[in-house]
Amino acid sequence: MHINSHFAVGMIFASILNYFYNFSIFEFMLIVIFSFICDFDVFLSKYAKNGNHRMLISHSVLPSILIIIVGIIFSFQVLVFGGIAYAIHIIIDSLDWGTNFFYFNKKPVGPKLLISKEELRNLDSCLSKYKVKASFFDEKYYKNKICLIVELLLFILMMIFVLIFALQYAFFIIIYFLGLYFHLSRHFYLKKIERGSK
Repeated sequence: MHINSHFAVGMIFASILNYFYNFSIFEFMLIVIFSFICDFDVFLSKYAKNGNHRMLISHSVLPSILIIIVGIIFSFQVLVFGGIAYAIHIIIDSLDWGTNFFYFNKKPVGPKLLISKEELRNLDSCLSKYKVKASFFDEKYYKNKICLIVELLLFILMMIFVLIFALQYAFFIIIYFLGLYFHLSRHFYLKKIERGSK
């Protein structure tokens, strides 16, 4: 799932909790940040197995468990909620392409709904059909109607929950559009390359 959708999930989660806990701006944003922060490990992909950032420790449940434990030790409830938001990210990522859930097994775990077993077995062959390897994953994602519907539903739910439970933090929604812009511009850039134009 894309970073903007993880952000939407974080906003939904933090907004619901805000109804019960009336968070400060720092507490609210901390929970939301933990919902998408692990996707910045994409900048460390060169250190990951097969260049897949989801194989890094940051895309396992270990950091979320550590965050929750630290939150419990220091009686910092918002940190516990942040750890849960982080874990939700990892669980969601296990659905589309899979993620290195437990880290130590060093292989992607999950249903891997966007890639067939045959494609996974012959991944090098699939990737060789594209000028840029990332185009394979991008095309699979954007051609999947379920992914697009889920993204739209998450946006709608985010708007509803923020307006009902956390209106004072509605301005954070601008970050969603920055994430969306990043993914859409990347998508059209990759399409342009695959069409052969520069």
